[in-house]
Amino acid sequence: MAGHRNDDHAVELTSGRPGRKLSVYFIASVAALGGLLFGYDTGVISGAQLYLVKTFALDSRAQEFAVSSVLIGALIGALIAGKLNDMFGRKRTLIILSIDFTLGALLTALSPNFWSFILFRIMVGLGVGAAASVVPVYIAEMSPSAVRGKLVTFNQLAITIGIAVSYWVDLAFAAGGFDWRPMFAAAAVPGILLFLGMLVSLETPRWLASKGRWDDAHHVLTRVRGANPDEELAGIRTALLEESVQVGVKELLKPGLRMALLVGVGLAVFQQFVGINTVIYYAPTIFQAAGVASASAAIFATSIVGVVNVASTILSLFLVDRAGRRVLLLTGIVGMIIGLICMGAVFAVGPTSAVGLILASLILYIFSFAISLGTVFWLMSAELFPTRVRAVGASICAFSNWVSNFLVSVTFLTLVNGIGRPMTFWLYAIMGALAFVFCFSLVPETKGKTLEQIEYYWLHGRRWREAPPDITRREPAL
Repeated sequence: MAGHRNDDHAVELTSGRPGRKLSVYFIASVAALGGLLFGYDTGVISGAQLYLVKTFALDSRAQEFAVSSVLIGALIGALIAGKLNDMFGRKRTLIILSIDFTLGALLTALSPNFWSFILFRIMVGLGVGAAASVVPVYIAEMSPSAVRGKLVTFNQLAITIGIAVSYWVDLAFAAGGFDWRPMFAAAAVPGILLFLGMLVSLETPRWLASKGRWDDAHHVLTRVRGANPDEELAGIRTALLEESVQVGVKELLKPGLRMALLVGVGLAVFQQFVGINTVIYYAPTIFQAAGVASASAAIFATSIVGVVNVASTILSLFLVDRAGRRVLLLTGIVGMIIGLICMGAVFAVGPTSAVGLILASLILYIFSFAISLGTVFWLMSAELFPTRVRAVGASICAFSNWVSNFLVSVTFLTLVNGIGRPMTFWLYAIMGALAFVFCFSLVPETKGKTLEQIEYYWLHGRRWREAPPDITRREPAL
């Protein structure tokens, strides 16, 4: 194997007992703790806001700002994630993010006033926004193509588990007579676990190869149970032939790859414009509007939705590499549209107390989202782009997702006050219809394709076929 191993990186590559094999499932599970923190830190506000409103005497606009402040940090985190990912590597970036998550959780819980709360939520948001793109890229680059969809979906599963856990933690503290502070502090626990887990994990072979460290990449592949080092490196070599090509946003705007960028950004925007975070952030508020009297009861109803979200995402783990990405997208979007129409109809003509009908509609909606846009967007944002621009492409997708997330969350209460609940949910249903047309027209099926085959698809007029032998025009200089 050409190239040589830099001893400065020995500890990075041989964490744990030298030569010990690591399961890709273990590696994916550790990294997915970043997704769990993503889910917890975004979901915890749903129950906590009922107490924040009283503590800080918030009106509806201030309440929207309290809910959305983490997204301001997420926007910044998404912007810098690609640079951090390429500069420090996937592993070190996740270690940095684990520290941010842990400190941010503790400082938020200690906030003495509203503006310090906003500042520390923005700090947590930096980690949330960066983790949204770093974790899928890390898992995708450590996974064999046959199980890549399932393993990357670990991240989405972890996000939904994080959301569900945040609901149940909110419920536990609310039932125990506590306020919002311990709800936020609890996020320090998975932050510490992510830090410890990444210390014994490996850097991805694709990042190492992109830095010319081919021996290190081969060493990592020999440490991953079930990997075929020579076959994997051959694919990586093909993807990294053009080392002299300048990478970045300009590269993604070139013919071929610009369509990959359009698909990634389109999925990012539509994932939010169908209104998912009106449920994640405002579900207790929605239930109270449907007739639930107490904060604890509203949080309990929300917790049921969180459990459905987790169960549905587990189901998607088994479907994404069997049914395929495209089938799940189209089927799930139809279910979401039906759920949104039903929610609007219940608020338009339903009885004063319509908790059961709203709960049924939300369950249909969250189930459909979890098996489609919830799972498939994050998976495809990690697999749509070539290796040389994967981190940048995933970062742009995550940034687009967070911008859309912010717009939806910061306008929900304003829309409800302006056009009413029925029209608000029907507006999201219209967005769902547009998402269906977009996915049907432009999103390819990537089930069972290698990352290199996906790159070939974009660069050759969106045609699937095996890359011909002469695509490896020359051996990269090492």
